[in-house]
Amino acid sequence: MNIFQTIKSSFTNLAANKARSFLTMLGMIIGVGSVISIMSIGAGAQSLIFNEIASFGTNLVGIMPGGSEEDAPPASMMGMVITTLTYDDAKAVGEIPYITAVTPYSTGNANISFGDKIKNTTFLGVTSQYVNVEDNEVSSGRFIFPEEDESTARIVVLGSEVKEDLFGEDDPLNKRIKIDKTSFIVVGVMKKKGASLMASRDKEVFIPVKTAQKVMLGIDHIGLIRAKIDDEKNAPLVISEIRKLLQQRHNIKDPKKIDFTVQSMDQALDMIGTVTDALNLFLGAIAAISLIVGGIGIMNIMLVSVTERTREIGLRKALGANKGNILTQFLTEAMIITFIGGLIGIIGGSIFAVLIAKIANYAGYEWDLIISLFSIVLSFIIATIIGLVFGIYPANKAAKLNAIEALRHE
Repeated sequence: MNIFQTIKSSFTNLAANKARSFLTMLGMIIGVGSVISIMSIGAGAQSLIFNEIASFGTNLVGIMPGGSEEDAPPASMMGMVITTLTYDDAKAVGEIPYITAVTPYSTGNANISFGDKIKNTTFLGVTSQYVNVEDNEVSSGRFIFPEEDESTARIVVLGSEVKEDLFGEDDPLNKRIKIDKTSFIVVGVMKKKGASLMASRDKEVFIPVKTAQKVMLGIDHIGLIRAKIDDEKNAPLVISEIRKLLQQRHNIKDPKKIDFTVQSMDQALDMIGTVTDALNLFLGAIAAISLIVGGIGIMNIMLVSVTERTREIGLRKALGANKGNILTQFLTEAMIITFIGGLIGIIGGSIFAVLIAKIANYAGYEWDLIISLFSIVLSFIIATIIGLVFGIYPANKAAKLNAIEALRHE
């Protein structure tokens, strides 16, 4: 038999057992589809995170409590409470040349209530320069005044969603609300910023940082300092000056004992890119396990097929078919199952990735649809290798059958 006759015969044999052939392909379909969709979703999620961070601006510098290894996040980002940064550190950083605005952050969760309406949300203790650092605006009323930065004034600026939840269409200005059990006067409402992966500012409220520290949290430290630079090209110099300043203020002589981390947005993107790349690789490897399961399914079904077609194999050998002919026949069937299953998996995985991207975009997130040629080629090559490897054993078993014993098989 030539190769075309072998392929034609393989299709005929597979078509004779359509349900079983489809169930055999299912492992490949799920495996390849999983690899395509997971790698696409991972790339889309990575682009979303990058877009979110980039939206803060490339001329921002973040200062976090706790030291860190190179290209690694500080312990404070892992949920540990570290108390090494203070409000005075933020004030000192604001005096560094090329920094145009700086604000400390002190955050907490609380129930916010007005009348019988209660909402659990996050409050941000910030200074008057917050709107300049974050490029945010007030839609009505005002933000925190500079003279209120160091006071414990009970004033609050509402995020747009909080305002809607508590007041609806009513004007909230000069109304009193409670943050937990403390009474605050509403002095402003922020403009709507929309959905965000990092944090939804529309769902938060803003109070003076000292009020957050002393009144709400009972602490002296802050959780973050964010500074805005006049030009991103000055970021390396500013970062160097911040490190020198804080080392001096914290009396740190040994660089290994630095208790803070300074990062530009570019550095943050590089760090997050390293983490997300590793995560995508890990998820892709997990998805690839289903390809192995699919390969085992192919081997099992092909072994059953060899048993069912023992007399056919014996007849072919009696008519002159050699070991190579039988081996090629069964390997071809395994490869056809793998090829068709892989093709359907690529189409199905791509469709699923498109649906996820559309849902995310509909929800307001900047989700990029990324289906890389690499993921398609990689998953298809792996599927082909698995189909070949797991098809060899049953094909070899069929080829080794004795013609006379095969013809006697019932």
